[in-house]
Amino acid sequence: MSATLSTFLAAFLKIGWVALIFNEVRGVILAVPVMYGMYQAGGSWMAIWLGFCSLAGIALSVVVPLFAARKLERFAKARLVPATN
Repeated sequence: MSATLSTFLAAFLKIGWVALIFNEVRGVILAVPVMYGMYQAGGSWMAIWLGFCSLAGIALSVVVPLFAARKLERFAKARLVPATN
């Protein structure tokens, strides 16, 4: 039972990684026109910096869960795999 649970958890985490990577690519594609539009509209460096900080915050909201998922996967592998002596 624990091997099946570990397998399912690993599969869901891998699917989650792929989904998050596609989400980041989509976010970058959608963010570039916004940044360029701010620049073309005469945006000051402060406006561009605020846009960059917003995008960095979004990126952190994706990177932190990825880090947590990696830790959870390691914990699950260590906890669910029976000890061999």
